[in-house]
Amino acid sequence: MKLANPLNYPLAVLAGGILLVAGVRIVRLPAPVVVSLATAVAIGGATFLKSQEVEPLNLDNPALERELLAVKQQAQDLAEKAADLRAEASRLLTNSNQVDLLAAVQFACDRARELPTKIDELARRLHGANSLLSVANLQQQLHAAEARFQKTSDGVAREQLRQLTQSLERNIQLAQQGQDARQAQVLSLSRLIYDSAGVLQSMQNQLRTSDLADAEAAGALHTLSHELKLFQENVDLLVAKT
Repeated sequence: MKLANPLNYPLAVLAGGILLVAGVRIVRLPAPVVVSLATAVAIGGATFLKSQEVEPLNLDNPALERELLAVKQQAQDLAEKAADLRAEASRLLTNSNQVDLLAAVQFACDRARELPTKIDELARRLHGANSLLSVANLQQQLHAAEARFQKTSDGVAREQLRQLTQSLERNIQLAQQGQDARQAQVLSLSRLIYDSAGVLQSMQNQLRTSDLADAEAAGALHTLSHELKLFQENVDLLVAKT
C-alpha cells in the first residue's frame, strides 16, 4: 500500500499533533522520539483514511461507473463474509469424518474472496470509450456458457447457466443495436454476486443450526458449497478477458 500525504488528511495531522503535545508536555519524552512517533501516526492515519476512500474509476459512462462501484462494494462485502464463514467452519468442522466437508466449504469461500480482485481487473478493462463490449466479445462468453450447459447434468449448474445465457443474449441484442452493453454486463455480474451472497448466508445458517454429524445435514451444506463454487465459475466467465 502506498503511503499517503498527511497534509491531505487534517484528522491524521490532528492526531499526530495531539500525540506531539502530549508526549512533550505530559509524558515528557525526548523530543526526537515524540516527533518520530507523531510523524508515524500522522502518516499511518493518512494512509488508513486514504484506503477507506472510494477511488473514482474515471469511466466514460457515469451510469456504468455507479453500477460498477456498487458491484465492487457487493464483492467486498461478500469476500468479508466468506472469510468469516471460512473461519467459523474451521472451528466447527473438526471431526475426522468432516475433513472433506470442511475442504469443500473452504474452497468455496476462497473463491468468493477472490471477487474484489476480479472486479478491479474488470474495471481496468472497461476504462475508456474504446472498451465498449463488442458482439464478438459477448458471443464468445455466450458460447462458453452454452458449452458448459451441454456438458453438465447437474440441475443447479444447468439452471444457473440457463439464466446466464439469457443475460448474455440480452446483452448481445444491446450491442447489436449500437448501445453500450457494458452496463448490462455489470448488472448481470451484480445479480450473480447477489445470488452468491444468498447461498453464503444459507451455508452459514446450515453451519450454525444443523447437526453436521448427520449425513443429510452435512450433504446439504456440501451442496450449498458446490452451488457457491458454480456461481464463482460463472462470474469468471463474465469477467474473463476476451
